[in-house]
Amino acid sequence: MTFDPASVHGVYPILYAFFDAQGNLDRGLMRRQTKACLRHGPQGMAALGLATEVSKLSTGERRQVMQWLVEDVGGRCPVAITIAEATVEGQIAFAKEAEDLGVDWVILQPPPVAGLPEAEYIRFFGKVADQVGLPVAIQNAAQYIGIGLSVDGLKTLNRNHPNVRLLKGEGPALEISQLIEATEGVFQVLNGRGGLEFPDNLRAGCAGMVPAPECVDRQIRLYTAFEQGDEEGMEAAYREMLPIIVFCMQSVQNFLCYGKRITALRLGMRLDEVHDRAPALQPSEFGLSCARRYADLLGPL
Repeated sequence: MTFDPASVHGVYPILYAFFDAQGNLDRGLMRRQTKACLRHGPQGMAALGLATEVSKLSTGERRQVMQWLVEDVGGRCPVAITIAEATVEGQIAFAKEAEDLGVDWVILQPPPVAGLPEAEYIRFFGKVADQVGLPVAIQNAAQYIGIGLSVDGLKTLNRNHPNVRLLKGEGPALEISQLIEATEGVFQVLNGRGGLEFPDNLRAGCAGMVPAPECVDRQIRLYTAFEQGDEEGMEAAYREMLPIIVFCMQSVQNFLCYGKRITALRLGMRLDEVHDRAPALQPSEFGLSCARRYADLLGPL
């Protein structure tokens, strides 16, 4: 393990999945999205989480997205990949391929089986972590995927599997603050939720955020201001994007529908170039008018 998990910080935009009219992943649009994010100097890039609609992708498509991202980043910043395979063996194989490609750290999603004793999820993650030569994060997002670990469970994982050094959370800043305090600093913690409460997450001790790209330029501006001790600049950047975050983050399906379209508009795409893979929330005319207005407010990426 050569990549230091303690170095993980800042904004890691996580890619949307763009599809063509035939329902296939669109190579050109995926590259355009990555290049647009890179222009703003993110601290890292990520893919294959909820924003990438990972549950709708085959294992082959997940590998393709990972390969494209590593290729397009070209070593300019660290790359994190979420692994959502349903079995221990599947996650190990995917993680080893990620390592071979040059991915810097991986985020493990729990298996899609709810209602098991916590010890079973700990055992699942531990078996994968033991076979992975990269720093490992756990996606602890019970609010969105229905499965999460307790503080004691997370500490047990870290104690028994030392490469489990990161957490990808999806929760309010108050909960994240309590989590950071209770785990006594053994994890680098990053939050998501589209950047909601970004300043307070940083004040709570979060290392950074993993948001989708619709506000990536403002997110990076906010984090830069935080690093420089510029409270006014941090709050100004947050005020500028907060209406867009609130609009998008009413639900996972809502941000996949409208956040992706705001991103597309900011990339210079037409809305008829955005194709959904079923099942998906279909936009309303009012929703599209809001997306256009917010994209205009933010300007081109």
